[in-house]
Amino acid sequence: MKYGTWEIASYRAEAVASLQQCGYGELTARVLSARGYEAPSQVQALLQTDAPLIDPFEMKEMAQAVKIIEKAIAEDVCMAIFGDYDVDGITATCLLTEYLRRRGARCLAHIPGRMEEGYGLNPTAIEQLHAQGVRLIITVDCGITAVEEAELCKKLGITLVITDHHECKEQLPQAAAVIDPHRPDRTYPHTGLCGVGIAFKLVSALEGDQERVAQEYCDLFCLGTIADVMPLTGENRNLVVRGLDALQQPRRLGIRALIEACECSDKPITASTIGYVLAPRINAAGRMEHALLAVELFLTDNPKKAQELAQMLCKLNKERQAIETEIYRQAMAQLKKSPPKHAIVLAGNDWHQGVVGIVASRLCEEYCLPTFLICLNGEHGKASSRSYGGFNLFGALRELSDLLVGYGGHELAAGFTILRQHIDAFRRGINQRVEHYFSSTQGKKSLQIDCEITGRLLTEQNVDALGQLEPSGTGCAKPVFCLSAAVVERVSAIGGGRHLRLRLRVEDTAPVHAIFFGAGSLAKQIAIGDHLDVAFHLNINEYHGVRSIQLNLLDLRRSAVSELYDSYCCGKQLTEAERESLSIRRSDVTAVWRYLTKLAPAGTLLHSPTEELCIAIAQQENCPIRRILVCLDILSELGLLFVCRDHYSVQLRVLPNSKKNPLENSRLYQTLRGD
Repeated sequence: MKYGTWEIASYRAEAVASLQQCGYGELTARVLSARGYEAPSQVQALLQTDAPLIDPFEMKEMAQAVKIIEKAIAEDVCMAIFGDYDVDGITATCLLTEYLRRRGARCLAHIPGRMEEGYGLNPTAIEQLHAQGVRLIITVDCGITAVEEAELCKKLGITLVITDHHECKEQLPQAAAVIDPHRPDRTYPHTGLCGVGIAFKLVSALEGDQERVAQEYCDLFCLGTIADVMPLTGENRNLVVRGLDALQQPRRLGIRALIEACECSDKPITASTIGYVLAPRINAAGRMEHALLAVELFLTDNPKKAQELAQMLCKLNKERQAIETEIYRQAMAQLKKSPPKHAIVLAGNDWHQGVVGIVASRLCEEYCLPTFLICLNGEHGKASSRSYGGFNLFGALRELSDLLVGYGGHELAAGFTILRQHIDAFRRGINQRVEHYFSSTQGKKSLQIDCEITGRLLTEQNVDALGQLEPSGTGCAKPVFCLSAAVVERVSAIGGGRHLRLRLRVEDTAPVHAIFFGAGSLAKQIAIGDHLDVAFHLNINEYHGVRSIQLNLLDLRRSAVSELYDSYCCGKQLTEAERESLSIRRSDVTAVWRYLTKLAPAGTLLHSPTEELCIAIAQQENCPIRRILVCLDILSELGLLFVCRDHYSVQLRVLPNSKKNPLENSRLYQTLRGD
């Protein structure tokens, strides 16, 4: 098991039926009920794609920012948009730069070099921009912690407007305007906007027509919001849905060229396409010190140049992948020598600062631990960190700030600078905080599962209907399901041994394929015939025109065949899915009886490990494994079988002179019958 526990939510059958009558698929209805959305009006409020757009002037100091920028445009002041090197920062930079240039502003776009300048506003860049004649700097997706840099701007006579969405420290920079929905005195009701969202609001305030701005820039808003893992609810959902629709036929040359370069032009562009295909290539530009290539790509009106730039991003992404593989190899070697306790804190000489964040994400996912990777260069180290289980990275870094040169970010992802001599103390401090967090009620290493399902629900129609929950993301997460006692028919490691591929049979349904990314090492521990409980996302895989259901595994464990039935016998209230998995058919009881009478003549005592016997019957008679113990007790109740069972083993004897006894005489059969 990857996760300590599986927390399986329950749903109400009445609510599911009601939602199905309103047109929702069966799986979709179960997920919605399990999440507490049972009334059609609740579901409509969650999934609405036309939530009203909030007045941008509700943001603190938006009016000041608009006044400053309008004056700068009128007076032909040279200005610079100072962004960040990730997808959010790049799209925010492009959105604001393009709009201001259309308004006739003299506007530069500046993305700091990750290696040379680091994250955010910095003295070197400010002085260079000043030398170029810049007298107004507008930050996007950065700047909220730039207290000293704001002072430098004042000293040089540069007006500074900050737009950011990251967590604020105790002191805000003394800028001409500071727009951030997280500032302590905030007035804006929605804190889920990312950097491109704040840039969108600023442009809307400047334009005075938010709908017109939405039509023009929803594509960039969509890319940045999904890539930055923002909540897909409210006005975010509204604009992301519009953006996804616009991306089906991209108007912007650069986006169209990138989609074509990724060979996605003949497929629907979804949130997953952005998260797993487009965003990594845009990010690769910033990670490999070429962020302005992505800016240039999205701003160009030259088709040939757009194609060239898109191909360059794809090439940079391949280079990034090679570097990532090497850093991952070195990190794993360190972990083998010194296994992590409560958090992963690793340091490496000359690790690439632009790539360690991806490796941190990968290790965090594989080990289910908060992860901190530090790139050492001399006596200094720059780190990227990723959270797990809700552990607040920004809060922890704030508590350990005495050990840090600087830090920034938010709860789930953060960066910091540290001296080499303080790394051990930092490691101890972080481990203590993570240990305390997960030992308390607030932190759990558990997998949240929407509902347990049975094999009969694995139909293309049901999986297609899950599209009613799209776009999926934070606030409307992709559904997580689980199946019990799936039989392994094939097992292999693929992708150079990195990934696990399985073919599973569930009950008497057709086999399904499953893939577990990053779990190739498990192939040696799983054998054909094993019974597994699996947790997964569901999707349709299309290959050469053939559509098939695929389980994208999140976790797996060996089935405990007696656990559910034992819980039922002890009086546990079963969920609808659990009750359905125990439901008995006449053919199940017949199959178990046939197996036992063939195995041993009447009167012969059989003694076997419970799981071993159940698996043998399931394989021989194609009987669902979870129903076998129920069948044994039904046969015992009918006077056909002697059964004595503890948690680990079972003793059986087919009783001599067994007479036919109608199944309907079994109260257990009548209770659980599924005929």
